[in-house]
Amino acid sequence: MISVLRNTWALMTGMLLLMLGNGLQGTLLGVRGALENIDANWLGLIMSAYFIGFLGGSRIAPLMLKRVGHVRVFAALGSLASAAFILYAAFVDPVVWLILRLIVGFCFSGIYVVAESWLNDAADNETRGKALSLYLIVQMAGIVLGQLLLNVADPAGYGLFVMISVLVSISFAPILLSTGPAPVFETTRPMTLRELTSASPLACFGTFVLGGIFSALFAMAPVYATRIELSIGQISFFITMIYLGGMLFQYPIGWLSDRIDRRVLIINVTFLGFIVSVVSFFTTNLNLLYVLMFCLGGLSNPLYSLLIAYANDYLEPDQMPAASGGLLFINGVGAMSGPAIVGALMNAYGSEYFFVFTATLMLVISVYGIYRMSVRQATSVDDAAPYLPLTSRSTQIAAEIAIDVVEDENLDNK
Repeated sequence: MISVLRNTWALMTGMLLLMLGNGLQGTLLGVRGALENIDANWLGLIMSAYFIGFLGGSRIAPLMLKRVGHVRVFAALGSLASAAFILYAAFVDPVVWLILRLIVGFCFSGIYVVAESWLNDAADNETRGKALSLYLIVQMAGIVLGQLLLNVADPAGYGLFVMISVLVSISFAPILLSTGPAPVFETTRPMTLRELTSASPLACFGTFVLGGIFSALFAMAPVYATRIELSIGQISFFITMIYLGGMLFQYPIGWLSDRIDRRVLIINVTFLGFIVSVVSFFTTNLNLLYVLMFCLGGLSNPLYSLLIAYANDYLEPDQMPAASGGLLFINGVGAMSGPAIVGALMNAYGSEYFFVFTATLMLVISVYGIYRMSVRQATSVDDAAPYLPLTSRSTQIAAEIAIDVVEDENLDNK
């Protein structure tokens, strides 16, 4: 691990600062928007814009990298994102926020592609697995710690927006000033959606629906927490519990996925998510709500990796990176509408309908999983592809790194 840190410290330091800023910005916008009495419908559209921009960036960023290179793309997108965070505070207007949120989503999509390309280039076959694990830990730790920064200044002022802008700006310094050369960008030929759907209908359908759960849970939770009149400290802890659960549940769910029929695990995890959402709808106990958010984040976040692993059970190793890229795209399409639908539900029926949305989508995945078990036999657990602990923020490059690591381990064991 020491050698990994020696080779990647600049990237890891920059990524930590970057995720501190990005982790805070989504929560801050939800809280500030509610404080400014921006309609929940508008807040839903604003939050959805990030995922639209992110999806567009995932398609355009590779073209930009080939045209002008990593350093220029990295610096340009970082500068644009940093400027957008300042403009949020300068122009408190839903239309302006929607445009800025779209830009930020686009920028971060490209930034992740560049960062993971550098990560892949900085590691060798012996350290690539540890480097990816450290990268994912740093990424999640930054988001979790970013929630605590909500308590540093008044969300109704300029201070937190300035802090985010500064964090994002200085995050690029250690990376761009490091001595390592920029990597050569390569991309895998994508699978068509028809090929991907034919290989695993459950993975495609589940990933699409999960996109709606992700985007609603991580973008609209601050709006919900503000509307039920939690204090700033309580909102910070409320959001932290979601991300903390998502980080800590990865290992036990991953461990189980390599030992039992993954469809059974998908069905049970989503059904538990349905139960947690229903209980959250009715509870008025704040401490219980914190525990439920920890569980809901923990049940939803590992589902992404679980669905990718299930799809890989029906693919050859050389198809897996392309399939991961396709599932990332499908997840992004599903994510675009989640916050908008939740915003409309909360506006029309009440804040607690935030949980009606998550409960419905969890149940839909569970029921569809039961249906797929009735029409397709399970693969042998011994022949199953390994579980790869990825997140929906990971690009196709991270999936390729993880798959390369697994292939190297399999060769070493032969």
